[in-house]
Amino acid sequence: MKKNLIYIQSGGVSSVINASACGVIETARKHTDKIDKIYAAVYGIGGFLQENIYDITDESADNVAAFRWTPGGIFGSCRHRMPDLTEDESEYMRIYELFKAHNIGYFFYNGGGGSMDAANKLANYCKSKDWDVKCLGIPKTIDNDLGYMDNCPGYGSVAKFTATATMESGLDVASMHTASTKVLLMEVMGRHAGWIAAAAGLAHTDDASHPHIIIFPEIPLNKIELLHKVDACVKKNDYCVMVVAEGARDEQGELVSTAGVGAHKQLGGAANVIAMLISQLLGYKFHCVICDYLQRSARHLSSLVDVEQAYAVGEAAVEYALQGKNAIMPTIERVSSSPYKWKVGEVELIKAANSEKLLPRNYISKDGYSITQDAEEHIRPLIQGENPPPYENGLPVFATKNFKMLAKKLPEFN
Repeated sequence: MKKNLIYIQSGGVSSVINASACGVIETARKHTDKIDKIYAAVYGIGGFLQENIYDITDESADNVAAFRWTPGGIFGSCRHRMPDLTEDESEYMRIYELFKAHNIGYFFYNGGGGSMDAANKLANYCKSKDWDVKCLGIPKTIDNDLGYMDNCPGYGSVAKFTATATMESGLDVASMHTASTKVLLMEVMGRHAGWIAAAAGLAHTDDASHPHIIIFPEIPLNKIELLHKVDACVKKNDYCVMVVAEGARDEQGELVSTAGVGAHKQLGGAANVIAMLISQLLGYKFHCVICDYLQRSARHLSSLVDVEQAYAVGEAAVEYALQGKNAIMPTIERVSSSPYKWKVGEVELIKAANSEKLLPRNYISKDGYSITQDAEEHIRPLIQGENPPPYENGLPVFATKNFKMLAKKLPEFN
């Protein structure tokens, strides 16, 4: 008997996560001999636990195709870390019951390391219950810090945005520095890994000297040394462009700026903390820019390479599942850098689960404030190609979200 498929988006989204959704759905539709219904959870795993499910089976082909150029999570996402099985198996039992109630035999979890961990535990749990379901992860993270990947879908586009924003804002400051801002600080995402901050280094070309300084999470921040470097930069160039990772840490390993509590502390404000230090001790006029959601939602500036890779891992996940593979994640493998070639591989979920890939030290300059040639050669191929959405009346046209809700079959889950 044919079984149904469910796709779930997890964690922070990107400008290309829906390209993975498109890859899953369009590929599944080619295999109606094995797959019956196509479902998607509403607002991630949290929505699935509440049995909030969209039925995408009859969604128009044109609208599904539009997922490819629509930013954000088309079905909604959430940050929800499933508990360890040894502590509480209630959520796993609930998902197992949902699988049975809706005849689900294919489960695809699109997220980062924590999501891969949950998918792996769920695969093992269902196996122990003798329920035949293929649980696969689909990689996604703009931070580019998921292990066993050359690069992660979502990163190429945010790298392209970051490098472009650094070029453009740097030119703005260069044109106004004699009478206005002396120090520009642009804050980018990156909790533990400096991959996004490193992408700003691509803006440093023969025609542009900025960014002059990059602050990486991997390099402890020496405030006195930094102040000397900023002062020297302003005296030499008459202005200074800095890129600051939100996860910047001091010499004691403490975050420069953080807010909130729990496993996912809300970062933000590192650039402003450093800016106030510069203002108070050096007296330079500054301006802070926080890219935040703009960098991960800028679909108009997505990398074509990134879009193609995001689609490919969604497509591969379905093909792998239909081959009978379980508890694995499709990966992006680099074949060569020049010319750039890549292919899709695979890794066991137990390895990808909670893995973390920091920016290699040889990608950071000896002084710790810029990138090396090795970093540029690795990152630059990932930002190649343009793939803008269609436009109408001067604005992009995205997919619609009027999806059909599936009728509930189980009691409410608390």
